[in-house]
Amino acid sequence: MPARPPDSHRTARLLLERWSPAHAESLQPLLEANVERLKPWIPWRVAEPAALPALRERLAAFSRAFDDGREWRYAVRHATTLALLGEVDLFPRDAQARVALADGDRVEIGYWLRADAWGQGYATEAAAAALALGLALPGISRAEIRCDAANAPSAAVPRRLGFRLARVIADEATVPGDGPVQLEVWEWDGSGGRAC
Repeated sequence: MPARPPDSHRTARLLLERWSPAHAESLQPLLEANVERLKPWIPWRVAEPAALPALRERLAAFSRAFDDGREWRYAVRHATTLALLGEVDLFPRDAQARVALADGDRVEIGYWLRADAWGQGYATEAAAAALALGLALPGISRAEIRCDAANAPSAAVPRRLGFRLARVIADEATVPGDGPVQLEVWEWDGSGGRAC
């Protein structure tokens, strides 16, 4: 079993590449164009547009975390055109929180796409690839997807992949100062679901 996911992975239509500072030039206009749509759903530290030097440092930090085995964040690109579509992530965790891989029994999968990429199955394809990569890690036999209950398109992804809605919990809003949100916790344990 691999000690970490690979640096890149291809699916039928997508290329997943670990973030690097070289992606900043293509990420910056995507964040600027989609910030209002993304900020209710993903952490502000990820959605916030930034000047290129700051964005390069953010992506360098993602790359260091990838190497350290704390989290694995991928740029999602169209396999043919290489256009940047968004991001898919893997985070090792246990039932309580994100943890080091050695302490986890599951991965949490996260994803976001630019507005014009939704509705084409890309989020499901990227999440399915992340699920397969996560299940190949040592000690990992389960997966979770957590999304705001108000984000119906995002919740459709785990449903299509055979995850089951395990619970709804109150969580902090992604935008500082906003009230709490209802967070759906979707679980995949191999019973009735499919690993893609």
